[in-house]
Amino acid sequence: MKIKLSPNNNASKLTAVVSGDVITLNDIALDFSPLGEGDVLPASAINSPWIASDVTRVGGEISLTLCLPHGANAPHETRFPAAFDVPITVMAGPVPLPPYETEPEVMA
Repeated sequence: MKIKLSPNNNASKLTAVVSGDVITLNDIALDFSPLGEGDVLPASAINSPWIASDVTRVGGEISLTLCLPHGANAPHETRFPAAFDVPITVMAGPVPLPPYETEPEVMA
């Protein structure tokens, strides 16, 4: 699965796990296996606030954009993810999302 990330300041956090043509977002599975080669599933037809684009199948691979939530103190890599322009490919397992927020520094 090819995944782009679209940053969004959001109080909710996201976990994403891929298994073949299924992506599970915060414990809700979205199965895109019925999507045929060259098909486009509009984002408006998907009941998920985390899907930020139409979902397509090209060259046998599902491609989509996820909303990437972040907090007010998110690091640069989260606010401007490399996967904004160049998708990451995940065949199985957790999607490597950048940190939600920078941990506050502890003053000694």
